[in-house]
Amino acid sequence: MMSDAEVPGLEPLRAWFASYCDSFRSADPEQQRNFDLKEKHTRNVCLAARRIAQGESPRFCTLAEVAAVCHDLGRFPQFRDYHTFKDSDSVNHAHLSAQVVKQRALLDFLPREEREAVEIAVRLHNAFEVPAGLPPETEKLLRLLRDADKLDIWRVFIEYFETPEEERPSAAGLGFPDLPGCSPEVMDAVRKGKMVHLSSLRSLNDFKLLQLSWIYDINFVSTLRLIRERGVLEQFAAILPADEAVADVLAQVRGYLERRLKEGAGAA
Repeated sequence: MMSDAEVPGLEPLRAWFASYCDSFRSADPEQQRNFDLKEKHTRNVCLAARRIAQGESPRFCTLAEVAAVCHDLGRFPQFRDYHTFKDSDSVNHAHLSAQVVKQRALLDFLPREEREAVEIAVRLHNAFEVPAGLPPETEKLLRLLRDADKLDIWRVFIEYFETPEEERPSAAGLGFPDLPGCSPEVMDAVRKGKMVHLSSLRSLNDFKLLQLSWIYDINFVSTLRLIRERGVLEQFAAILPADEAVADVLAQVRGYLERRLKEGAGAA
């Protein structure tokens, strides 16, 4: 496998990211918690991208990490300027990330075709669906980045509920009220195997179900294995309302996960 030393530009990009995070340091502990959240998230997405890409070409693994480093650069100015991570109340953070990448010429060490693939993956990683018509390698990179991003967002979200309220990163819950129960239309969408739209949410419990529905959008068998290995469904069961309707939805999602794993047995 190609070593980092054989990929000019990757180590400087990692170093640049550290200095970029430092440039947003805040004396306000509440603000800094949110910046720290995104720095840790990015580093974890880099690790997840590498792990999901195991078995792919060394070059593809490198591009996966490059895309992961860049994917949430827009979160930092987004929170600094708008004090939220909710794109609908501020800016599209993925588009802003792609803008930072271009403005800082971060990908000049890559050939044009690879540079364009990374830029597209960064700009579209938060799209509701992967658009049709992308070059195959670009689509593959985008799908991998989306998987790696979801894997760590689940960790962030679970940790949010395990953290004392006064120590939580304020923007992680997107400002949804912590109301009892779940909206029937959101429950119904997950039960039918559909992704939930952010615009349909009314509460923090609905937001939990939206994240649960992301399992229907996972692309790589290796990601599905990590979901089971990390006990993602069990963790969501622990933070969702303990009632029969929710248990049915969780069983539906668990069945989908197991079917996909069985279909992908022996695959990369």
